[in-house]
Amino acid sequence: MMHAMNEEEPLQDAQAQTEEQVEGSSNEEPSTEGEGAESEGTLSADEEAWRDKYLRLYAEFDNFRKRTMRERGELVRSAGRDLTEAMLPVLDDFERAQAASDGQDLEQMKEGYLLIGQKMKGILESKGLNRMEAKGAEFNTDLHEAITQIPAPTPDMKGKVVDVVEPGYKLHDAVLRFAKVVVGN
Repeated sequence: MMHAMNEEEPLQDAQAQTEEQVEGSSNEEPSTEGEGAESEGTLSADEEAWRDKYLRLYAEFDNFRKRTMRERGELVRSAGRDLTEAMLPVLDDFERAQAASDGQDLEQMKEGYLLIGQKMKGILESKGLNRMEAKGAEFNTDLHEAITQIPAPTPDMKGKVVDVVEPGYKLHDAVLRFAKVVVGN
């Protein structure tokens, strides 16, 4: 019910503006192009048709604008939904592992956590996440962030990544996180 009222508001605003324009132009002398029979303040059939088209177009555009804003807001709110849904089984696995950790030996717990980690990695890779291999690569500011520089262990490692402090990731083809690296100089 409220939605219908909101859609009528732009129509009424446009109607009021058009009436003001018509009233403002009614002070001018009426046209003598076959419209001499009309009195001041009334609209011809052609003017009324244009006015009606204008009001309908204005209302339609306003409704389109509101619908687009509503859809954009919904898209922002649900942007991470599919990834979150895909990660729920991993969360469940962690909770089951935590509950079952009492009475398990260390090797069984380690194996369980490795399986959960592989599952999580598989889900993220299926969503387009890729780990960047940086060690031994030429230092590139588009992919790497230099944490520090150390003397190169060999001459061929000069200007290359000697060690990776934190791995970098790409989401599809865009860098999601730069690799934090140690560069040889």
